[in-house]
Amino acid sequence: MTSEPIDPNVHKNTGGKRVFKAFLYSLEGIGSTLKHEAAFRQEAILACVLIPASFFLNVPLVQHLILVLSIFLVLMMELINSAIEAVVDDISLRNRPLAKRAKDIGSAAVLMSLLNCFICWLSVIVVNWERWFG
Repeated sequence: MTSEPIDPNVHKNTGGKRVFKAFLYSLEGIGSTLKHEAAFRQEAILACVLIPASFFLNVPLVQHLILVLSIFLVLMMELINSAIEAVVDDISLRNRPLAKRAKDIGSAAVLMSLLNCFICWLSVIVVNWERWFG
C-alpha cells in the first residue's frame, strides 16, 4: 500500500480570497499585539504622534520618508519580537538558555531599530536646523 505525498498547499486559498484573509490575519496580529504587549502599545502611541508631526516639518520628501519608515521599522521589529516571545513562552516557561537567547536577540533587534529611529530623527533635525531657525 503506497500513499501519495500530501501537498501542504492543497488547502490554502489562492488569489484575491487568500490576500483578503491574509490581510485580516495581519490585522488580528496587530490587534493581539496591541492588547497583550505594553511596549508595542507605547511605540504605537509614539508613532501616532510622530508620524503626523513629521508632516509639519518642512523637509524634502526623502527625509520625510526616512522619518516615517524609521518609525515603521520599530513597529515591525516589536511585532517580530512579540511573536518570538509568544512562541518561546508557549513552548515552555522554564528558564532555558536557548529560549533566553532567542528573547534577548529579539529585544536587541527592537533596541537597534529604536536607535536607528533616534539617529534618523536627530540627523534630519540637525541637517535642517539652520534652515528652520537660522
